[in-house]
Amino acid sequence: MFRHTTHTHEARPERDVTVRLADSDDTRALLRLATLDSASLPAGPIVLAESGREMVAAVPVTGGPAIADPFHRTAAVVEMLELRAEQLRAGARTDGQPSWRRRLA
Repeated sequence: MFRHTTHTHEARPERDVTVRLADSDDTRALLRLATLDSASLPAGPIVLAESGREMVAAVPVTGGPAIADPFHRTAAVVEMLELRAEQLRAGARTDGQPSWRRRLA
């Protein structure tokens, strides 16, 4: 008689992700990421995500397609970057005051 055994695997915690605006020091890593994704480098300001010391995804703040490392699971990271880009666009459309100040006014 065969006995069915179930193996459970504990999910390995994901690495921390840092989200920030790209600067001129990120050009080489952005070009590498675009090459890995077979995509063009987005124009304009870019919000990016790093896991460990490696850039894994980037989204243009002004909107447009993301670039992401195809060798990492990045769907959730790209979603987070798109949300951040949307927040930055919304902030640019206001009167220049931080959103918390507008709420208190």
